[in-house]
Amino acid sequence: MNLSSRDKASIWHPFTQVATAPDNLAIVKAEGVWLYAEDGRKYLDGTASWWVNAHGHAHPHIASRIAEQAKELEHIIFAGFTHKPAIELAEQLLKLAGAPFGKVFYSDNGSTAVEVALKMALQYFHNLGRPRNRIVAFQNSYHGDTFGAMSVGHRNAFSAPFGQLLFEVDFLPPPDQTPPGKLLDQLREVIQTGTLAAFIFEPLVQGANGMRMYPAETLDALMDLCQQAGVLCIADEVFTGFWRSGKPFASDHLSRRPNLLCLSKTLTGGFLPLGATLAPDFVFDAFRSTEMHKTFFHGHSYTANPLSCTAALASLELFDEQKRRRIEEIGQWQSQFCKALKSHPALLDARCLGTILALELKTEAETGYLNPVASEITAFFLNKGIYLRPLGNVIYCTPPYCIEKTELEFIHNSIAEFLDQRMSTSVAPNP
Repeated sequence: MNLSSRDKASIWHPFTQVATAPDNLAIVKAEGVWLYAEDGRKYLDGTASWWVNAHGHAHPHIASRIAEQAKELEHIIFAGFTHKPAIELAEQLLKLAGAPFGKVFYSDNGSTAVEVALKMALQYFHNLGRPRNRIVAFQNSYHGDTFGAMSVGHRNAFSAPFGQLLFEVDFLPPPDQTPPGKLLDQLREVIQTGTLAAFIFEPLVQGANGMRMYPAETLDALMDLCQQAGVLCIADEVFTGFWRSGKPFASDHLSRRPNLLCLSKTLTGGFLPLGATLAPDFVFDAFRSTEMHKTFFHGHSYTANPLSCTAALASLELFDEQKRRRIEEIGQWQSQFCKALKSHPALLDARCLGTILALELKTEAETGYLNPVASEITAFFLNKGIYLRPLGNVIYCTPPYCIEKTELEFIHNSIAEFLDQRMSTSVAPNP
């Protein structure tokens, strides 16, 4: 029995409708941008394995650092103890992020990094004796799959079964489709209640909901309004962090600075799970007290796991000048291809930011994550030897930063072929 058959008999996979999905592809090895399957085929990883891989698969520097650390300290409880990898990583993250951040709180993944930020924001006001219980977020946003993260995300098929259990959130209209004045007016109404604790957002790119992009000026204006009223601004950079947008953080495109910063995914270079929430000293100080009830009672069994912290440190070491030049080149290649496709008749839109390319297809079905064209897209590119996991009718490419120009051109040429093929079919897509 092969691995795919054994998998089917025993494993429940994420985001997968088991009644209709094909068997899962068994990968036995990965190197650089390539995934090697059990059947001998190889696939170019065009999505950085769900946006986590930075420097290529099985990078020897990160692998060797993890192996060395495993021989010294694999894990220790992080309440009452500390260790060198966690300390060094916190120092590096705070240096990279800059002001206003002064402390790092570790968790396990992107959803928990968001949960931590939300709880920090709410308890911050509680500890000050000025409770605020409202959160503002954008429609079309995605912040994770735990209950707090679902609550501040767009209410859709992901969260529908749990709708009655999610806490109430004030949603602003989609920032890419709404005049800034309207957004500001609606936000101002919520602020005037005096009960708004935090504004959470994916800076400049709403990832899981179709890589929707919006201007930095819009976000700056909203953040300015919040911060003038003492509302905490939470930047969810789980996807956009670590040069995905062309800068260390998407927040670096802004003139305003967030108050809380959520990190995960590329944090460890794609090797191990780890989440981090960065906070300023003034938030931290609201939890410093002789009154025990003001403690931040949150933690995970594997908080600040030494192996994960070591992987993150090793990954950060690889972001040298040469790697940053390659990231800039990838952004240029993606931008050039995006511009060339802007007027393609098969597309509703083509958008790009940094290393992120997103192409929204015209289809007869409603746009969105459940658009049935997704299975057609996946099958076409797998047949080409490329792994792209579409977001419904949105094809996106977020490659590892080690990708060569010829490899990215292979993806681009295959995308162009797919679009041309759609236009040549007997039933053309609706405009």
